[in-house]
Amino acid sequence: MPGLWSQIYQVVKCIPRGRVATYGQIAQLAGLPNGARQVGYALSALTDPHSVPWQRVVNVRGEISLRSNPDYADLQRKLLEAEGVVFDCKGRISMSQYQWRPGCDGGFE
Repeated sequence: MPGLWSQIYQVVKCIPRGRVATYGQIAQLAGLPNGARQVGYALSALTDPHSVPWQRVVNVRGEISLRSNPDYADLQRKLLEAEGVVFDCKGRISMSQYQWRPGCDGGFE
């Protein structure tokens, strides 16, 4: 898994500040079709959370996914808001506005 995880981390590092990507999108770009769960496992296994902008990965509905430690959801939201990402009253991000599109707004070609 660590080899696959490094591919995932490289893709996540390309997400620009103020943009988000879905777990499935990261999986596709890392060459892991149907690997959205692997992306989640890889991000939760980070030993240095500052090395990869994990907060920029959300679910397909533009929501922060639940974790075993609820403090991470609050932290993720605060980190994203600090980058200018806006949440609606239901706690969702407008994917049409904030989703990263490689080749259109930088990174990962």
